[in-house]
Amino acid sequence: MPLAVYILGLSVFALGTSEFMLSGLLPPIAEDMHVSIPQAGLLNSAFAIGMVVGAPLLAVATLRLPRKATLIALITVFGLGQVAGALAPTYSLLFASRVISALACAGFWALGAAVAISMVKVNQRARAMAVMIGGLSIANVLGVPAGAFLGEQLGWRSAFWAVGVAAAVALVGVLTKIPHIPLPAERPELRRELRIYGDRQVWLAVVITALAAGGVFCAFTYLSPLLTEVSGLDAGWVPWVLALFGVGALVGTTIGGRVADAHLFGVLLSGITGSTLFLVALALFGSSPVAASALAFLMGVSAFYTAPALNARMFNVAGAAPTLAGATTTAAFNLGNTGGPWLGGTVVDAGFSYESTAWAGAAMTVVALGATAVALRVHRSRSRVVTGSAHLESPSSLAPVE
Repeated sequence: MPLAVYILGLSVFALGTSEFMLSGLLPPIAEDMHVSIPQAGLLNSAFAIGMVVGAPLLAVATLRLPRKATLIALITVFGLGQVAGALAPTYSLLFASRVISALACAGFWALGAAVAISMVKVNQRARAMAVMIGGLSIANVLGVPAGAFLGEQLGWRSAFWAVGVAAAVALVGVLTKIPHIPLPAERPELRRELRIYGDRQVWLAVVITALAAGGVFCAFTYLSPLLTEVSGLDAGWVPWVLALFGVGALVGTTIGGRVADAHLFGVLLSGITGSTLFLVALALFGSSPVAASALAFLMGVSAFYTAPALNARMFNVAGAAPTLAGATTTAAFNLGNTGGPWLGGTVVDAGFSYESTAWAGAAMTVVALGATAVALRVHRSRSRVVTGSAHLESPSSLAPVE
């Protein structure tokens, strides 16, 4: 695996920490900004909205720009967005800083994914994506719990400052370790890349990704108040439980990245099924601190075990448009990260308890399973057609039958 892929994975650590760290900071942010916890949870949705909008827009805008220079510009804007968040005096400005940071994050992720995929063979795509997703996993193991710890000890703004520093370190890595990346010999054409949206398998991949991610993050976004108000854990234990989710994510990414290239649909079906079962268990047994902590770990495993396969699937069905494939995957994940927290907040605002967010998340993953089954059926149907056509066109198929 090229060194540049690992550097991109390390850069994603800073991006992922910012995206997910609010799960451990909602109560202090809500108190400081004089908003409800569900309103504070919308800051996660703000980031996700920026990712959804930013990924395709920036992919199109940077289609013919130098790759390394674009990565440098995007990680710089992201870091400045963290500083703006740390200094934000009002909820509205904090919301805006999340959107700006997310736009830069989306562009970096989409372009970085396309660069990573271009550096490896087709049968190594899931492993390359697993390295990048590994940056998200490490963010959940170290960055998110560290953000929660800083929020508890020094105030939630300190977590934003810390991510700003991590972004500066990532910028140094991109400047010094990412080589010059030439544009393809054949210049990318927007019209040709946009043709992927005429393929229903692309849209099925979007639906599966959004629902699989959204189901888990519907519950994960509100894990901190669930642990303190339903499970009865002291707030000081929350970072450790978030770290368990991160350890699970690292385990899941490692396994999924190794298996998905050979058994892509097997990983999708087993991983989404696992997420569904763990969400139902969290809804039923969330009042037990031991069960809630163990299920946080297992949800991390199942969600990130599935992630390399979800990414690889999009690149497989949209192979003629690698830049937009990366952007579309990013947008799909963040459609889930928008819809999941929104649905969870709606459930809580309706007067239900925090464990009800797990029921809502399970409903999303059940639909994702159905969409995966449809995608598998279409895939098998197309494979039979291609195999049959190849057989008819082969010389041996024209030989007389004896």
